[in-house]
Amino acid sequence: GRGSDEILLHAALAFLEPDDEVVYAHPSFVMYKFLSTLMGAQQSIVPLRNYTHDLEAMAAHVTQRTKIVFIANPNNPTGTIVTEPDVRRFLDSLPPDVLVIFDEAYYEYVDDSAFPRTLDYVREGRSVLVLRTFSKIYGLAGLRIGYGFAPPEVASYIARVREPFNVSSIAQVAAEAALMDDEHVEKSRAVINEGKRMLYMAFDELGLSYVPTQANFIFVDLHRDSREVFQKLLKCGIIIRTGDIFGLTTHARITIGKPEENERLITALQEILK
Repeated sequence: GRGSDEILLHAALAFLEPDDEVVYAHPSFVMYKFLSTLMGAQQSIVPLRNYTHDLEAMAAHVTQRTKIVFIANPNNPTGTIVTEPDVRRFLDSLPPDVLVIFDEAYYEYVDDSAFPRTLDYVREGRSVLVLRTFSKIYGLAGLRIGYGFAPPEVASYIARVREPFNVSSIAQVAAEAALMDDEHVEKSRAVINEGKRMLYMAFDELGLSYVPTQANFIFVDLHRDSREVFQKLLKCGIIIRTGDIFGLTTHARITIGKPEENERLITALQEILK
């Protein structure tokens, strides 16, 4: 698809009708709300627990009218994951006709061995859709290309609403080359892991609370209005994502950069927060 976002759209078009129900967490990826509203679906929004999807609570919100459950894993904006045993137990508790969409846009950054083996669920024929993208670690966001895995029955429904020529040939060639470039992926992962350690140390020294991440960003509590910090960082040429859109006004999602970029951020925060 034109990014994994478009496959999310296709899934919504294929499986949702007005007054069907969807379940997703908050805060999480904003597209789930957008697509649910677009399709006229009723939304059961389940708060995170300790910044992580509360799968038990999400299962409790599933009704006879529930058609889709969205799970961002790692979650955006918190960077947390749900684990294999918890996910398998969650799937076993659901009616077989509920589609569970695992949005794994940040999959390549994960280093936790407890991360769920979602492709096994596809092979088992469960009602799942696993999404990944070339927009993150592969750096092809501008070309708009993503992909998904699903059992044949699920894939066939999605194919019915897909445009026949939706992804450009240039994007397909670039994606194929990216899949072969293991060196780039490993180098990018190493840069992120080193930057993660660097920023953790700086946040500790600044007395900031943060959520340990499995993605390429860190969700930080700045202990003050993040919009004010945003404006001051902007003057330094640094952009962060403020948490006010999630109702968390003191939080921000900060992307991990190259060493010199991280250092510039740290220096700016030291000045702003002193």
